[in-house]
Amino acid sequence: MADSEPRRSRRGVLAGGAAILASGLAGCVTHLSAGGPSAETTDSGPVELLAAGSLNHALENGLRPTLRDRGTTLRVEARGSAALARLVDEGQKDPDIVSVADPVLFDGPLDPPWHAAFATNSVVIAYDPDTPGGRALADAGSEAWFRPLLDGEVTLGRTDPDLDPLGYRTLFALELATERYDTDADLREAIPSRDQLYPETQLVSQFETGNVDAAFTYRSDALARGYEYVDLPPEIDLSDPDREETYRTVSYTLPSGKTVRGAPVRYATTIRSEPTRTVRAVFEAHATGDYLTEYGFEVPDDYPEFGGDVPDAIAE
Repeated sequence: MADSEPRRSRRGVLAGGAAILASGLAGCVTHLSAGGPSAETTDSGPVELLAAGSLNHALENGLRPTLRDRGTTLRVEARGSAALARLVDEGQKDPDIVSVADPVLFDGPLDPPWHAAFATNSVVIAYDPDTPGGRALADAGSEAWFRPLLDGEVTLGRTDPDLDPLGYRTLFALELATERYDTDADLREAIPSRDQLYPETQLVSQFETGNVDAAFTYRSDALARGYEYVDLPPEIDLSDPDREETYRTVSYTLPSGKTVRGAPVRYATTIRSEPTRTVRAVFEAHATGDYLTEYGFEVPDDYPEFGGDVPDAIAE
């Protein structure tokens, strides 16, 4: 769980995943039951994966090279999860596999017959130690990080809550922090401003261009890119399943009118196309591959965790 001091992260290096993929290829001739189509079909074309922006680094640098070595072409497109869910729902995107950073998006606008939760994460504040604002944040640590943000000492980056879960989870963390630290100011109201917003896939790269001193991001992104970060307490960082009741006290309403409530960070995925041998193999490697932990994600022992009318061959 959270430390009391800022932490230096380490770059993840891909070390495995081929064994997982091989087992998926070996078993992929099984017919799907539970009313699903046959998986006997093969195809030689690329598999299209539309994924949450925070998965992009791991997919491009961990999963895709492993699949390429096995002769499979994976095409990854990464966007904010709320935005990609709308694009699929409106028929503007038609990927084989969809992976989102919040399973609630599979309850609308998307409504697949089944999905699998496959990884978890936590919200942290990454910072640039070479800037005065970054050093101020590091010095404040896990118990006072909000003070330099309130004082205007730190240029902050975050993502748009209308486009992806990291954006509204940042607001959740700020609201929960107001209660956790018993601050005079409402942090959710006092800290955010429109000029802090960046696309999720470009957020942490703003350090390199000097646009921000710090950013609310996922622990996986900070670790994978080697950025230093401040851990937030578990009451705030949306990582602890035992605190779900507390997390649910905060909420955000999307432009669609759908209200999402705070919950532990979970990633979920589903197959949308006919599950050919290639698609099933990619899905298995994606949902169970070692690359997830090597790129900073947490994978509980009981994951993947399935929901809905799951075809037997997928659940196995």
